[in-house]
Amino acid sequence: MTITGTASWNPKALHEIIADDGGRPVLFTNARIVTMDPLIGTMTGADILFVGSLIVGVGPGIVTAAEDDNAIVVDCTGMTVVPAVVDAVALAGGRGSRPEYVATLTPGNAADLLVVPDELAPDVPSAIAVLGSRPEQVRALVAAGRPVRWAGADAPGRATAPETGIPAAPDLTGSPRVGVWVDRKGFLHQELAADGRYDETRGGRPHAYQGRFWIDGDRIDYLDDLGFWAYGEFRDDELHHAGYVMTLS
Repeated sequence: MTITGTASWNPKALHEIIADDGGRPVLFTNARIVTMDPLIGTMTGADILFVGSLIVGVGPGIVTAAEDDNAIVVDCTGMTVVPAVVDAVALAGGRGSRPEYVATLTPGNAADLLVVPDELAPDVPSAIAVLGSRPEQVRALVAAGRPVRWAGADAPGRATAPETGIPAAPDLTGSPRVGVWVDRKGFLHQELAADGRYDETRGGRPHAYQGRFWIDGDRIDYLDDLGFWAYGEFRDDELHHAGYVMTLS
């Protein structure tokens, strides 16, 4: 099977999306859309509209308001749009209710989508496989509303993956999150030191776990000296970790 025309696919729309600050709607129109939402299903000759990072509409006829809304229009004739994030459990029929589906092209969800030619997308797994087997045929890969790949190549200014490998120990001198965190029952004491090391006391047992940690926003990642990884989340003045809720003592 030979599929051509990738390099010239909607270059004007790509330029407009990259130049936009996220305020203009983006409309992928006249596509076969496999939403993976059990209520919405699959549509042909349909549109998917997103603003910023969120999908706001899906279905036929949205294009009629494109000019009114100053939308960036991407012609997807002959293309299939699928979720860029695969919910393997849903594909296997293992979701018990609609709210349990975690990767669907549903209004209100993140605009994570993949666009490939109809011929390469008889189903979602086949469409996703194009990324690995024929990346030059990917018309668009969009993450949170921003192009990652376009017309078979990396999109200009795309986000890049973090560097692999364990980062250097942070210097947390002066951080308000350094100190001893204690859970509500006083069982767990977790000391976060300014040199990026942690030391846990559990039930009066000192040094139960020790290792390194990194804070990224409200997330904390732990790498224990035993080799396992764990994580926690700062919520206001609390640290939530492995079922424990801790406050700074």
